[in-house]
Amino acid sequence: MSGPRRIVCLTEEPTEVLYAIGAQDRIVGISGFTVRPPQARREKPKVSAFTSARIAAILTLQPDFVIGFSDIQADIARELIAAGVEVWISNHRSVAGILDYIRRLGALVGAADAAAALARRAEQHIAQVENAASHLPRRPRVYFEEWDAPMISGIRWVAELIRHAGGDDIFPELAARPLAKDRIVADPAEVVRRAPDLVFGSWCGKKFRPERVAARPGWDAIPAVRDGELHEIKSSIILQPGPAALFDGLDALHAIIRRWAARRG
Repeated sequence: MSGPRRIVCLTEEPTEVLYAIGAQDRIVGISGFTVRPPQARREKPKVSAFTSARIAAILTLQPDFVIGFSDIQADIARELIAAGVEVWISNHRSVAGILDYIRRLGALVGAADAAAALARRAEQHIAQVENAASHLPRRPRVYFEEWDAPMISGIRWVAELIRHAGGDDIFPELAARPLAKDRIVADPAEVVRRAPDLVFGSWCGKKFRPERVAARPGWDAIPAVRDGELHEIKSSIILQPGPAALFDGLDALHAIIRRWAARRG
């Protein structure tokens, strides 16, 4: 392989991709939030969170390439660039963007063929799930909550995966907005009015508490609350814009939607 030899990954998805395409030996540092693949936590030093990083520790690793995600890591990137390190900050927010990210990262490390193969497997998996979903007797209305205080609805790739899995996001207009602050559900009563059949909670960094959601004023009128259809989707498999979302995250969504539809078919 050509390309960088000493890579620091500031988020989980580049680590997951690099392991999947056989480039894990290039990685010299990872995010402390990394859980996929499990061996990465055992093998690689942890040098960053999401909004912060140990710059001195990163520089000690002598990276020739650092990979991060989103505007939230702009300050980290700025410090590393000022120290002479090459940094790539991706900012993809859609399923198509994740697939393109896999291909671009593979090309950057000289593993374009392996990355293209991984992207094709993901595309095929999405198509298989979408085909299965097309045969469901009903499509549920879905409310996906990334955070509870304030209430933040699902980002674009999550809304797209819900659609592939057989459901319909009740806040498509919010999903189109890239920043979390622009996806705040200002009026909780709007969720009641849109009457989701399923509620998915993925409170990044803490456990989803369905009993707290059910106890919100007026929410007992929501079909999902009435029927006990409040489900946690682990943030590690749905809120990371990498392969995990396209495989495990999509499967988790579809399994719940399929069970819901079967009970109402």
